[in-house]
Amino acid sequence: MTYIEYNFKITPLQPATDILIAELGEAGFESFVEHDSGFLAYVLKSEWEETILNNLQIVQNPDFDISWSNKEIKQQNWNAEWEKNFHPITVDDQCMVRAPFHDPKDVEYDIIIEPKMSFGTGHHETTHMMLEHILNEDFDDKSVLDMGCGTGVLAILAEMRGAKKLEAIDIDEWCFLNSEENVERNNCNNIEVSQGDSSLLVDKKYDIILANINRNILLEDIPVYSKCLNKGGALFLSGFYTQDLNIISLKCEDSGLKFAKKLEKNNWVSAKYVN
Repeated sequence: MTYIEYNFKITPLQPATDILIAELGEAGFESFVEHDSGFLAYVLKSEWEETILNNLQIVQNPDFDISWSNKEIKQQNWNAEWEKNFHPITVDDQCMVRAPFHDPKDVEYDIIIEPKMSFGTGHHETTHMMLEHILNEDFDDKSVLDMGCGTGVLAILAEMRGAKKLEAIDIDEWCFLNSEENVERNNCNNIEVSQGDSSLLVDKKYDIILANINRNILLEDIPVYSKCLNKGGALFLSGFYTQDLNIISLKCEDSGLKFAKKLEKNNWVSAKYVN
């Protein structure tokens, strides 16, 4: 597969960076790597067209100076691009997410993620907050779904926290393959990785569901997640802005789920719902 890489430069960085990443995600871009002056964004060449940025509202906003360039990236160059921009992160002094070429740190949960083209290294606020939720939730002997798994990092931490039966699902082939690699790399034995969407969840049941996906997909799939939750189960959602929390919560309420708590970071939100 061949990707088109966009290099966006933004002034000031926030909140334009977060808004632009969200809009690009809806336009078909799959992965993002932030840098000091903006970020890199990647879209499959087969999904790309010259007008792909035409409907982005944030680039028309006079309050921000947004410029970009693009180039074609061959598959063999992806890892080199990530290595230049990927830095380890630590969550609540308990969990470290790092690449194989980073030195380990004395933490309880040391997660090694090969920095390829999959979303979910912990750097973005949504993934970071989901990791926080996992660190503060009881996963002992729980069955878990990581929907839209990206790199598989959420499922990996959930197993480290005691989950015994886990499924990680992503519609993107690259994410599926990358999750399989990372599951093996972290010596996880209880995670089954599959490629697909919510249609795979028919007749499935879980104690905990983790879904870090964009708002529109969440709104479409929340009724499915609700049917898949065991009694007393918990649904953790992220991938949307603070201003979208009400519409997400209303959809959950319509599906029989109650709001429990939320985390917020730089206008992004991650929320817990229970049945």
